Amino acid sequence: MNVALFGIKSTEATLPYIQQLINKLESVGSKIFIYEPFLHSIKPFINFNTDISVFNTHKELKNNVDFLFSIGGDGTLLNTVILVRDSGIPILGINLGRLGFLSSVSKDEIIPAIDNIIKGNYTLDQRALLKLKTPENLFGDINYALNELTINRKDSTSLIVINVYIDNQILNSYWADGVIVATPTGSTAYSLSCGGPIITPGSENFVITPIATHNLTVRPFVISDNNIIKINVKGKNEQFLVSLDSRTVTIDSSIELVIEKEDFKINLVQMPNKNFFTTIRDKLKWGLDFRN
Repeated sequence: MNVALFGIKSTEATLPYIQQLINKLESVGSKIFIYEPFLHSIKPFINFNTDISVFNTHKELKNNVDFLFSIGGDGTLLNTVILVRDSGIPILGINLGRLGFLSSVSKDEIIPAIDNIIKGNYTLDQRALLKLKTPENLFGDINYALNELTINRKDSTSLIVINVYIDNQILNSYWADGVIVATPTGSTAYSLSCGGPIITPGSENFVITPIATHNLTVRPFVISDNNIIKINVKGKNEQFLVSLDSRTVTIDSSIELVIEKEDFKINLVQMPNKNFFTTIRDKLKWGLDFRN
């Protein structure tokens, strides 16, 4: 089994769990690939008993690894999407961060998770992505997002006007701080904090959620992910921010944004007895009601 490890940073508190992970992979004979910047950050503190290979780009992973382990929180896992792309490599999220909706394996579940993978005792949870199309090719070939596309005002206290069209029909002109277009995966992220609904993976929807809208009757809007969304932005300040997950660029009012479903999906490794609903109950603490 060839396993790639991706992380962004480590702390004194997380190093013992990283060592535990390395030891377990070595004990089962896995060939280990580590993201080079991450390897540099942990190498002085981690003992390796086998040769380690390094990688830096998606080309070095495709057709070379069986799984990619994301070591950190949900932000770290979002960054793995840039490396995995359309390769279909399954991603296992090991949560060394905080909430961890996507990184579902806790620190204490690392060893059982690897044992389950070796036994084939897991499922793959396919997650849809959205794709941004612009003539300017704003994000190059990384023009997709697992969570959301966000439009925000920049350097101004004035509201912006965001005109949103669904299949060339006007939906609304939002007077707001911004707008989020989220996938079902992203429905539990920024969109949720702005009052958006939780959408189950596989529901084949997008949710359009305004950020601090000036019109209180405007609410989040759920559409099919087969629809094509077009957006243009106006405001006193002629520059605005557009983000795909954690990547952000500045645009002006001349740019039209076209959003549609991406052609490929991301495979998240799901452990036995865990699913979207158990994650929601656990992470949002729904089960803490004493009546349950």
